Amino acid sequence: MKDEGGCDKAKKRRMSRKFLQGKFLDSLRLYVRGGTGGMGFPKYGGVGGKGGSVYVLAKEEGDLKSVSKEHSSKRVLAGHGSNSHKNRVLGCPGEDRYVEVPLGVTIIDEHGRVLGDLDKTGSSILVAPGGPGGGPTNNFCGVKGQGHSVTLDLKLIADIGLVGFPNAGKSSLLKAISNAKPKVASYPFTTIRPNIGVLQYPDYRQITMADLPGLIEGAHANIGMGHKFLKHVERTKMLLLIVDIGGFQLSPRHTPRSCLETVLLLNKELELYKEDLLEKPAVLVVNKMDSEGADEKLRAIQSHLKDLAGIDDTFDTVVIVVINVIKTHRT
Repeated sequence: MKDEGGCDKAKKRRMSRKFLQGKFLDSLRLYVRGGTGGMGFPKYGGVGGKGGSVYVLAKEEGDLKSVSKEHSSKRVLAGHGSNSHKNRVLGCPGEDRYVEVPLGVTIIDEHGRVLGDLDKTGSSILVAPGGPGGGPTNNFCGVKGQGHSVTLDLKLIADIGLVGFPNAGKSSLLKAISNAKPKVASYPFTTIRPNIGVLQYPDYRQITMADLPGLIEGAHANIGMGHKFLKHVERTKMLLLIVDIGGFQLSPRHTPRSCLETVLLLNKELELYKEDLLEKPAVLVVNKMDSEGADEKLRAIQSHLKDLAGIDDTFDTVVIVVINVIKTHRT
């Protein structure tokens, strides 16, 4: 007789592996090295060509997956400068190399220092300068270029970021109002990588909306890969905090949280991760309003938030929208 429970567990493991191998990539490590300068020619005072440099260049489209594919060896090496000789006393410079990345990439060196952010199309950052060519100042010996590892860290740029605990209905909302097709199911952690949807209006205006994986308590301290998810909130223009009117409980061994508690906890996680996030415009979206006792719970939440507005400026401008995503999606 087959163990049905064992089969179900094996099936879930296979599904988890499948989605973990998805196409979205938000961090990539590369080794970059500038070229070595060419040798000088002392007899004629010739100077060797400068070694090529490595730059990271922002472009409007693309993703880190394509960058990884293009640089499959994870090594980007600029060309060496040519040597000086009697027929050409000035050596030719080495070829520069450009790593083209999508907008929203932060470049971090191997010591954790931020080298720069790429937020504008066409902007570039020098990550590995080439060495100077040989000449009188260095005994006519070409100098090696700089070489080190850098991390390309992508933070999604979207107009609106959907933030909430697992199973609050973020993916369902995105699927209902945009062209995105995220996986939707009735168990937590359906979304394990960000999804981007585009809302197209009749006058050709577009709004981009990012569905971020569900947070858990302690996300600000990187529990549950919290930093990996929260970083994408930084470059959104507005936040939609989505909560279940029935509250949230991660598992039977975790403390159940009421709807109001989830609102306060989400706000606290954002504040502890980066206080500036509280300055963003926010809308509170209360989902699953077709459940029993939802109206009464909502009135209590509105009353509590109104009281908090007089104490904490954070809640002074929160707009509350009530929805039932499932019904919205089916109509």
